[in-house]
Amino acid sequence: MKITQIDVFKYNIPLKAPIAISLGTIENARNLLVRIHADGRVGWGEGSPFWMIVGETQETGFAAARDFAKLLIGQNALDLEGNLNRLDAYLPNNPTIKSAFDMALYDLAAQAAGMPLYAFLGGDRFPLITDETIYLNSPERMAEDAVRIKEKGGLAIKVKLGTNQRDDIRRVEVIREAVGDGIPIRTDANQGWNYVTAVNVLKTIQGWNIEYCEQPVKSWNIADLKRIRTQTTVPIMADESLFSPRDALRLVQEEAVDYFNIKLSKSGGLFNAQKINAIAEAAGIPCMIGCMSESRLAITAKAHFASARRNVTFYDLDAPFEHADDPVVGGVTYNGYEIELPDEPGIGATCDETFLAGMEKLEIR
Repeated sequence: MKITQIDVFKYNIPLKAPIAISLGTIENARNLLVRIHADGRVGWGEGSPFWMIVGETQETGFAAARDFAKLLIGQNALDLEGNLNRLDAYLPNNPTIKSAFDMALYDLAAQAAGMPLYAFLGGDRFPLITDETIYLNSPERMAEDAVRIKEKGGLAIKVKLGTNQRDDIRRVEVIREAVGDGIPIRTDANQGWNYVTAVNVLKTIQGWNIEYCEQPVKSWNIADLKRIRTQTTVPIMADESLFSPRDALRLVQEEAVDYFNIKLSKSGGLFNAQKINAIAEAAGIPCMIGCMSESRLAITAKAHFASARRNVTFYDLDAPFEHADDPVVGGVTYNGYEIELPDEPGIGATCDETFLAGMEKLEIR
């Protein structure tokens, strides 16, 4: 199944409004789309280079994609490990653009097998329930968003924190007062606290039905992740500390966290995501499938992965809720917060050609 052509697009999707986390604010989703042609089939992949987390931008990914595409032209599309090893050997790191190539190759492989991706990965289709994220704002505005989510039938609310102790405690307090005690709150500091602030905030809110806290301190600070875990009853989840299978192994060895957040744009794609989950499963660590700012195309691939790995028990797949446009054809459907997968061979999602017509494009043959 010879790769004959690869197209790469600057895949820009406007947001309804800017979204803010402790690391910065983004105005639009500046993603990357990869389309791989092989023996009459087309595989699609998407990466979302959140620069403040992965250290990549759309421009750096677009530049790397040209060289990656040249490496793969003429190769057997079904040689997943060989092709992905070629990319790693040529350019270490750059996981986001690699994840787009990885996704497109898995799409082709599952199509060739005549199986939806979840089945190709060894799983079965079942409904997934995503949370919805509330981004940094005033406590009152965040509480209004929380009420809206509850009224829409949300079963979990993810709350961005990571500014200062007083304001973050107040944010959670006002949200809890607004929605009552029943709905769990998932907190995410995005590395915004130090050890002392993290402990003080989590000790204050730990009785307020807090399901977990993502990445309370800097990504490199594994020692403080471990210390914080001993000081609070709130489970700790690794996000920015977890890119690779090697990171997963270190976090397990250090007994630093309770949960892993797997994101394809961090891991380099499905190939490594499966390794990370296997390490977590062996260590008794449940995982979440998370997102950056991907369209429903990449969200569909993530949902296939989650359906194929029962150790993935949390689902944070709400990125399209923030998008002003939906350029995806096929893919997952949202019934409120329930996600249903397509059953076509491969990922089962493509992108509208009219939308892509206005995008900057590379074409490698």
